[in-house]
Amino acid sequence: MAVLQKIRQRSLLLILVIGFCLFAFIIGDIFNSGGFNSTSKDVGSIDGKDISFEDFRIKVNNIEKSGQGISSTEAANRVWDQEVSVALLTSEFEKLGLRVGEKHLLEVLKADQNIGGNPLFMNAAGVFDVAKFKEYFKANPAQAQFLIDREKDADLNAKYQLYNTMIKAAVFTTESEGKFKYEMEANKVNFAYVAGLYSTIKDSDVKITDSEIVDFMKKNEKKFKADESREVEYVLIEDKASAADAAEIKSKMDALLSGSVVYNQATAKNDTVAGFRTTKNAIDFVNSNSDVPYDSTYIAKKDLPAVDADKLFNLAPGAVYGPYVFGDYYCISKSMGMKPGVNAKASHILIGYEGTQVPNQKEKRTKEQAKAKAESILAQVIANPDSFLMLAFTSSDDSSAQQGGDLGYFGPNQMVKPFNDFVFNNSIGRVGLVETDFGFHIIKITDKQDGIRLATVAQKIEASEVTSDKIFTQATKFEMEAANKDFVKAAKDMGLTVAPAVSVKGMDENFGSLGKQRNIVRWAFENGVKEGSVKRFEVANMGHVIAKVKSIDKSGLVAVSVARPYVEQILKNKKKAALIKAKMTGSSLEAIAKSVGSTVQQATDLTMENTMLPNVGPEPKVVGNAFALAANKLSAPIEGNTGVYVVKNISTVKAPALKNHAPYVAKLKTQSASDVNRVIPALKGNAKIEDNRQQFNY
Repeated sequence: MAVLQKIRQRSLLLILVIGFCLFAFIIGDIFNSGGFNSTSKDVGSIDGKDISFEDFRIKVNNIEKSGQGISSTEAANRVWDQEVSVALLTSEFEKLGLRVGEKHLLEVLKADQNIGGNPLFMNAAGVFDVAKFKEYFKANPAQAQFLIDREKDADLNAKYQLYNTMIKAAVFTTESEGKFKYEMEANKVNFAYVAGLYSTIKDSDVKITDSEIVDFMKKNEKKFKADESREVEYVLIEDKASAADAAEIKSKMDALLSGSVVYNQATAKNDTVAGFRTTKNAIDFVNSNSDVPYDSTYIAKKDLPAVDADKLFNLAPGAVYGPYVFGDYYCISKSMGMKPGVNAKASHILIGYEGTQVPNQKEKRTKEQAKAKAESILAQVIANPDSFLMLAFTSSDDSSAQQGGDLGYFGPNQMVKPFNDFVFNNSIGRVGLVETDFGFHIIKITDKQDGIRLATVAQKIEASEVTSDKIFTQATKFEMEAANKDFVKAAKDMGLTVAPAVSVKGMDENFGSLGKQRNIVRWAFENGVKEGSVKRFEVANMGHVIAKVKSIDKSGLVAVSVARPYVEQILKNKKKAALIKAKMTGSSLEAIAKSVGSTVQQATDLTMENTMLPNVGPEPKVVGNAFALAANKLSAPIEGNTGVYVVKNISTVKAPALKNHAPYVAKLKTQSASDVNRVIPALKGNAKIEDNRQQFNY
């Protein structure tokens, strides 16, 4: 009673304390979720044009619901890329004053199969009818939003087509450029040279520091530009079965084989439950006791577990084998019988014709010509079966031609129906002609495989509750240890292995070899997470990941660890070049060669398009310098791709003048045809893009 009296006396204080705690909890949640912290209601901006979060969210949700099987992060990245491209292009369209007329818009709409191919908008002749199209939406105002959305897309598409056409028209090649191209290919130079090769100095004698790599990247910023990144190292503690767990599961499987005696409460007697060996209904037994349901498929020997394939495939009907381990499961299997020819192996020679979807078609031909050619090849194969391999190699339009037409093994219904029916309805060695949507096939059946149907009880070898608790305790202990001392040392002290650090960007989803782990990446970029921050994550079907932020890079450059494989050799060659140049002395090639322990060599008939030095490789700087020299003049040392060179021009041979450089103009046009595809990347490179997606938990 005394306690109750004290509580009554202090009830106001208790209410105030509890109220304060609730308020703190709610406020903390708001701050953590970004309610007050969120700096923007927009998911981003492109050159000052904001992208509203609500519109962005709807588009992401629509993609997620489209049934393409992509994650929310993939959907968000796809929508973001689309929004950036649309914003940049729309700005360009406005600058150019591009407009799309009604007729043009209708033509673009007609090209959309949802509109142009819709029977609702067709006349009696099956042709798209503009009047019916307009009338439908006039009579169905509820569908007006569909039309508005389609018109918006069509308008953008039409403008993009116009813009693309204008870009293509602007990318042209002049006669002067054609002349220059001709001279690059036809002017020749002959020169003598001395090479001090980088390979004469050991890589181990030249060290490159991280700061040197950073300096190089800063000088070449455009090549190494990157989003803000984090390097995260981690320890994976797998939640897997112990030896005792595996033994327990094996013991259960042994018991399933032999059956058991159970007490029947209804009859007050013991009942004998049949085991897998003696059960009369193997299918029901599997479905009642297995983690994997019964599969009636006949399996070829090659598709059985390799270690146990012989024993399983040779089981007599009704015989049982196991327990055996297959992947993460203990299994016991009973033979349900064999079936001949479940898989087949065949070779074919495909003769396509115009209208068939054959990407490697060797020549254009009509259907009649293709049939005649196929019949001719069939006759040759029948007359000389050994000719099939060479005929496939020289005549087949299929990519399998390189393998003599061999398609390997395949199961029923993996090929188009006429092909499938011929192979599975005929015996080994049969050759025949079959027509499919791809063209005419001369088919040779080369082998067939029998299959066995197995009833298999499979139980997953997984950690018991006791083992999982021990693993959880170990993971939480390491998390606490790692937060207070060196991550690598803490792991070593507990017998754990630290995985190599993974470099991630803010909107990445994949996390090294662990695959899609968006929650780890998102955490690494959260406010308050800094270098040295540690957190434990539960990863489905793996265990516990204890992650540590090793480094934070806000420089806008790729991580040093990423750049090193590309940059290190360049910088090493720079240092080697300085050492080689210091050795190069003398006023003649012979003297210079002696100073670097080399010999004078000759290069003949090289051009600016062919800069290959014999036994060395391409050296455009060296060849360019040789062209620039007057006859018999020595160059200064040249830092090339493979070494430091000094060259002496022997002669420069000018190509004869041409009246017409059309072939070279055509070459340049072909080479520049893809330049139009670089427009959007170029616009992105010059735009001011602000990405706030992480504030909205994407």
